[in-house]
Amino acid sequence: MQLAGKHAIHSDRPAATFFEGALLGNGGMGAVVTTRPDAVVIHFGHNNVWDIRIAENNRERIGTFADLFARLQEIPSHYESLSDDPWYKEYVAMAGENYDFPYPRPMPCGSLLLGFDRRKTEVLGHTLRLENGRCEIRLLIDGREATLDVFADQRADRLWISLRNTESGEPEISPFNRIRLLPDPHTPQELPAYEGGVDERAGQISFRQRLPSDVEGRTGSAKDKAFRLAVRLPAGAAFRAGERELEATLGREIGFVACVQLDEGKDSAVTGTGEAIASPSREAFEAAFAAARVDWERFWSRSGVALEDEFLERIWYRNLYFFHCSVKPGATCPGLFANWSYGRIGSEWHGDYHMNYNTQQPFWVAFSSNHVDKHLAYVDMVDHVLPVSRKWAREYYGLRGAYFPHSAYPVEMSMMPYPVPHWGWEICETPWTVQSLWWHYLYTMDKKFLAERAFEPIKDAALFMVDYMKRPEARGPQWGDDNYHIYPTVVPELYELTPGFGRNRDCIVDLTLTKFLFRAFEGACEALGLEEEETDLLSEVREVAARFPEYPTARSERGTVFVSVPGEDPEVVYNVPNGIATVFPGEDHGLHSPPEQYRVAVNSYLNHRNEGGNELVFLNLAGARLGKLDLERFKRQVEYCLLPNGTCTDKLLEAGGRYADTTLFDYMAPMGVWFENFALPALVNECLMQSYNGIVRLFPNWPADKRAEFRTLRAVGGFLVSAVWESGQVRELEMVSEAGSPLEVYNPWSGAAVLCLREGSEPIKLEGDILRMKTNVGERLRLVPAADAGPIR
Repeated sequence: MQLAGKHAIHSDRPAATFFEGALLGNGGMGAVVTTRPDAVVIHFGHNNVWDIRIAENNRERIGTFADLFARLQEIPSHYESLSDDPWYKEYVAMAGENYDFPYPRPMPCGSLLLGFDRRKTEVLGHTLRLENGRCEIRLLIDGREATLDVFADQRADRLWISLRNTESGEPEISPFNRIRLLPDPHTPQELPAYEGGVDERAGQISFRQRLPSDVEGRTGSAKDKAFRLAVRLPAGAAFRAGERELEATLGREIGFVACVQLDEGKDSAVTGTGEAIASPSREAFEAAFAAARVDWERFWSRSGVALEDEFLERIWYRNLYFFHCSVKPGATCPGLFANWSYGRIGSEWHGDYHMNYNTQQPFWVAFSSNHVDKHLAYVDMVDHVLPVSRKWAREYYGLRGAYFPHSAYPVEMSMMPYPVPHWGWEICETPWTVQSLWWHYLYTMDKKFLAERAFEPIKDAALFMVDYMKRPEARGPQWGDDNYHIYPTVVPELYELTPGFGRNRDCIVDLTLTKFLFRAFEGACEALGLEEEETDLLSEVREVAARFPEYPTARSERGTVFVSVPGEDPEVVYNVPNGIATVFPGEDHGLHSPPEQYRVAVNSYLNHRNEGGNELVFLNLAGARLGKLDLERFKRQVEYCLLPNGTCTDKLLEAGGRYADTTLFDYMAPMGVWFENFALPALVNECLMQSYNGIVRLFPNWPADKRAEFRTLRAVGGFLVSAVWESGQVRELEMVSEAGSPLEVYNPWSGAAVLCLREGSEPIKLEGDILRMKTNVGERLRLVPAADAGPIR
């Protein structure tokens, strides 16, 4: 908590725009605190609040995969694009029609405005305290410095506000002359008008917005939802209805306390516009803040880093703060832009789930940072999309299992939202969707989770991939080998479907993630004792795995490199870093690899060209896995992507791929707060500790001359690892075994004999490049060089 406190986010002037404002949240509700020269304006959003309307037209015209595949094979291979064929161009327009509607999308929940006379009051700036989630707005009121404290309640969807004299801490005379709620200005006109008003007796303003499921905005369905935003001042406050809607005038009183509450749910449950909040008080504010501080302390106690590199330490704490604000178990899994939205900010690509990295990436941080509980929101999302994925596999492909979608929404779906083949046929998205379910087990060894939450989706993905690769079109004499191929498929963010399917077979990310999936399925069967019950599918998995295509390669100026698809030019400019997919997320190559495989992986990383936007975490994490990440260059890239609110946006890096010299390199910055980039601490973790292959490796990508310390990072096998790095040496190493798994550690002392010290037991001498030892549940172990062994602390 103290280290987090070092990295507060400061502004020394009014922060009037959305991306200058301070980000607050509790994992469900999100708030953006902005400060105009004449007002404080706070914008509200919530992961659970969406415009839930969905278009599902053309169901009968979509057809089946078999019919479409046969028709596409008839298009001449010499065409420059499949869209040169009038039939296919018309088909794509039809299949994409539903996605072209502006809904579903996250629904902004309105804004609170606290206005003042700028002749008497001036905004000096604000400070966002990461250790406790409090935003302190600095005001100058009639020459006196005052602080407006704002924080998000961590146990309810409430925002608390209180004014104090900065020097004394006592209540200050309020500068606010008006208070107003503002429904979002881009609320679709076809939705029912909001209901609300000012309650002078209660000192409250509220409005209620209905969110019908009917695309025309008609209400009356049991599926309809709603939200209500309400703000209340203490009983007896000078509070009178103003001339404008949802506005009240305020008198200048000593002390200012307000509570804002956001209610959401079914339309039938979010009723009325009457009194919703207990009368706030300074005592209630302090009690709610004390509870929030306890919750933040619990969060920060899960893990921590202390780095001599202050910039890397800062991005570690700041992005974990944002991660905590934007996701929690039980709330809807965030989409592209998390729980912060206003107007059209947060609505690009529907703010939906994209399954070719965007949705998965933010949860990479949950495991090594020891916040596995956050991943449960993602697991719920997988459960949500599983029925439509099974239906699509059965009805569209005629295959077993589940085909997970390219895009999905957290609303009720009965068909794929984006069945357009040129992206909807990305086969990698099926194994990719379930990958983290296996990670969840590996990092916790929680067999109950594996059995109840992970096994069925993993099995369904394996069923689909086995069936897809055993299709007659994917194997046979036409291939000139005895392998099972992944065909057709689409390289993420590149090529689309091509005439003759020349760029649509054995994409490297499909191959490596399918390998991962098959290993996961075998491992899950073994862990749960299901080998006999799953004999048939295990046999099919092993049969396909034994006849798997080689990863595609090409010759580059740096030597042999992996490419995204056979026959590809190694100088191609990627968007998603496909060429390093075997390193991450495939976890097939890394520092553990034999020399030749490692050399090709390193060549691929160094040779990689990326246009930017989808690589800030993804590509650099692969570099760390290989021990080749240039941390100084990485830091400069982070600086390039930083916004005033402390988050990183997606920015372009080079033209020559999909982007032209005239493309705005920051065109994605105004779209929203990119949830995916909160995974940046995972990259730092990989520089400090790796365990992806089941063996703990310490400080694989950290400078010898910079001190580093970490506490209770989580490793595969259910271990919490703490270590200190100083003067190029590991000085301390301690591990807690949560599950009693066998422990393996790459010897950090270059082959020296090591003592394993356990409380209440005799030291055990360990030797070799890999230190191996048995552990017991809950046991704490300390490893030290035999020559340095001292008393157990």
